[in-house]
Amino acid sequence: MAEPGKGVTAGKLAINVQKRLTRAQEKVLQKLGKADETRDTVFEEMVANFNKQMTEGTKLQKDLKSYLVAVKTMHEASRRLQDCLADMYEPEWFGKEEMDAMAEEMIEKEMDNNLEDSDTLWLDYHQSLADKSVACMDTYLTQFPDIKARIAKRDRKMVDFDSARHHFSSLQKGKKKDEAKIAKAEEELGRAQRIFEELNVELQDELPSLWDNRVGVYVNTFQSLAGNQEKFHREMGKLSQNLNDIMTKLEEQRQFKKDGTAAEKTGDDAKSEEANHSESASSAPKSAVTNGSEGDLPPGFVCKVKAIHDYAATDGDELELKMGDAVLVLAFDNPDEQDDGWLLGVKESHWVQSKDISAKGVFPENFTQKV
Repeated sequence: MAEPGKGVTAGKLAINVQKRLTRAQEKVLQKLGKADETRDTVFEEMVANFNKQMTEGTKLQKDLKSYLVAVKTMHEASRRLQDCLADMYEPEWFGKEEMDAMAEEMIEKEMDNNLEDSDTLWLDYHQSLADKSVACMDTYLTQFPDIKARIAKRDRKMVDFDSARHHFSSLQKGKKKDEAKIAKAEEELGRAQRIFEELNVELQDELPSLWDNRVGVYVNTFQSLAGNQEKFHREMGKLSQNLNDIMTKLEEQRQFKKDGTAAEKTGDDAKSEEANHSESASSAPKSAVTNGSEGDLPPGFVCKVKAIHDYAATDGDELELKMGDAVLVLAFDNPDEQDDGWLLGVKESHWVQSKDISAKGVFPENFTQKV
């Protein structure tokens, strides 16, 4: 309550106190059934809807802000996971440079798909949610305090109207009529009625419109939320696929080394066995290509290799390989035509049968090893 000397005079203060007492007395009389009370069930339903709308909007605003906090938490957890993986990643592993790039916190673009990195995607996602979904609810809820205050004022003015009506009626029914008092009471009744009806009409117009507008607000809020989620997860999915590809290649690298070690061991065992049986082997008929040494190769061939992985040809000039296939390697007619990491050759089984090199093709060197 304001103090005298601070914008409110003592007379004004006394009037306000008197109004409160009069309203309190009128409410008591109404509860006791000794005074009529203005009731408007339609308006009461509007107020019930308003209170429900304000409660739901406030809860949605709170939950959206909690969601924002969760997004920030997930961003920080994701960054820690990336940093952890980058720290653990050994220099000789496949994709070391790509892994380091994923852990960078600066804004940069991926070379292949022009996507923003993970850190930037999280920041943009958080900012978009804050600027659109949360801001939309914040703006929506700013109108409720003023309307709530006017509803409360309308209720007070309704009690004033009832009190003035009750007072005027009492004076009219009195045995001794004081015309001056009756006239004054009638004037006060008219003024109280005008003030009440002005507020009542305004709210009768605003509350239904506000109630209907909630649908559009919810649609905009959740459409924006869903759109930002879809965009974030789509772009994040591409980065996740990059990480998955690196992990797949790393496993292939590990398996390749494992198979290569096993193949080398098998080759050493075979050479040892061949040495132990060289005398008996010398009397046996020889195949067209007897060994990996250049002296045993037919003219025109450079070396002999063995496939340690299956290779599915993707072009007409490539050689399809199955694990264990022996291939006789040819020199390229034009060395400039040879791509790094690729060899030219013909399968030994085909050459032995036909002595024909027309079935030659190129194949990746790292899918084979010399024998």
